[in-house]
Amino acid sequence: MEQMPASEQNTLSSDQTDQNYTKPFITIIFLFFMWGFITVMNDVLIPHLKAVFDLSYFQAALVQFAFFGAFFIVSLLYFLISVSKGDIISKLGYKNGIIIGLILCGLGCVLFYPAAQYEKYGFFLSALFVLASGVTILQIAANPYAAILGKPETASSRLNLAQGFNSLGTTLAPFIGALLIYKVFSDGVVSVESIKVPYLIYGGVFVLLALLIKVSHLPTFVNKDKILKGAGALKYNHLLFGMGAIFAYVGAEVSIGSFLINFFALDSIMGMDESQGGIYLSYYWGGAMIGRFLGAISMSDIQKTTTKYLWMALSSIAVFGFVYLMTAIRNEDGLFLMKFLSFQDVALFILFLILNYGCFVIGKSNPSSILKIFSLAVIGLLLIMVLFDGALAFWAAISIGLFNSIMWSNIFTLAIKGLKEHTSQGSSLLVMMIVGGAIFPPIQGALADIVGIQNSFLLPVICYIYLFFFGWKGYKTSVKSDLANS
Repeated sequence: MEQMPASEQNTLSSDQTDQNYTKPFITIIFLFFMWGFITVMNDVLIPHLKAVFDLSYFQAALVQFAFFGAFFIVSLLYFLISVSKGDIISKLGYKNGIIIGLILCGLGCVLFYPAAQYEKYGFFLSALFVLASGVTILQIAANPYAAILGKPETASSRLNLAQGFNSLGTTLAPFIGALLIYKVFSDGVVSVESIKVPYLIYGGVFVLLALLIKVSHLPTFVNKDKILKGAGALKYNHLLFGMGAIFAYVGAEVSIGSFLINFFALDSIMGMDESQGGIYLSYYWGGAMIGRFLGAISMSDIQKTTTKYLWMALSSIAVFGFVYLMTAIRNEDGLFLMKFLSFQDVALFILFLILNYGCFVIGKSNPSSILKIFSLAVIGLLLIMVLFDGALAFWAAISIGLFNSIMWSNIFTLAIKGLKEHTSQGSSLLVMMIVGGAIFPPIQGALADIVGIQNSFLLPVICYIYLFFFGWKGYKTSVKSDLANS
């Protein structure tokens, strides 16, 4: 990744210069962890609310509709306001933008208490919308903040590391959330009462984090130049290509994840029921965490190559061990037991883990090269899923998580590179493209009805072909000639 010109580095000025950003970045890492945790809590919440309110599957799915619908609506509103009034976060500063997002998250969580008190499903959906609105603002502010909180050439490394802890939150949330809602605060009866205290706790954590960031000496990174109105971010061609890349990536990732358990259930693959498939699905999301930590090290500023590769190998082994341990935990008859998978059960995943490591080495710490190589790897894995049966197709599907890992971070940092005072506006446009996750799953579902679930995985191949293009050509910084001086 080329270093940002000095003129561009000075556009977003900090209230503190030449400082060590380690402590501020640790705070941001916890923020990423929390929004990953609260997002995946929906997977625990849906079956609980479905049972409490006796909902249909469509009605229960409105939980995700309300949550992810907020991403598109809030991002669109942010963009429209920035066009007419100027970029909001450029005026307020990234630190203040993050605080606003955290307070909204806390408010959304607290609203679960009256929603449970009045036992109104619509109230729950409203609370989820408020919560997701806060997460959206965090996405708009915190992603570029993590990217600029240090050297420009290691921006992808920082965002991958932050996203790795986001994945840690998504890995722990189902286990901790289910424990709190179904065990600790449950009276043994399915009711909304068990939701009250957990979400008050979550809300309190968000508010405390907002206060922590408020009193912490975090650089504010406010734009000290004149705040321009208009859709200035749209003059950058690489941002437009990046928007398409986020749309394709999120659409493909959500679509693949939505149908994996159905894929596992095929007699020609493994014939697993939902409970068995859910255990192995942890390796899919755990793989994303492994890849993100490797990406953080690979694209860091560690100078000695052998040291870098050694740390990558040790991290891969350590995080795999964590995922292996988490998937061994079982809840049977109210007792938590340990049942480990055999080496034979996970041997193919370990082989794909080694392949993932090798692809990082081939990519030589270059974000665009790694994105390009990983896109080809996922295309290969998807074709294995379609053309082969049994364990090979099964583990190829799960291993997609390993190669999806760095895509969001690398796309995001490549797409906002050089946007200067338009960085926040560009960030809002990228976050808006998360709507791809709402569009591709129904299309793949319709395709599965026609050609079968296995063949339907040809659809995401199209997305990764586009991602290969973005890593090959589309990421290169360019400005539309007729708008270059606007």
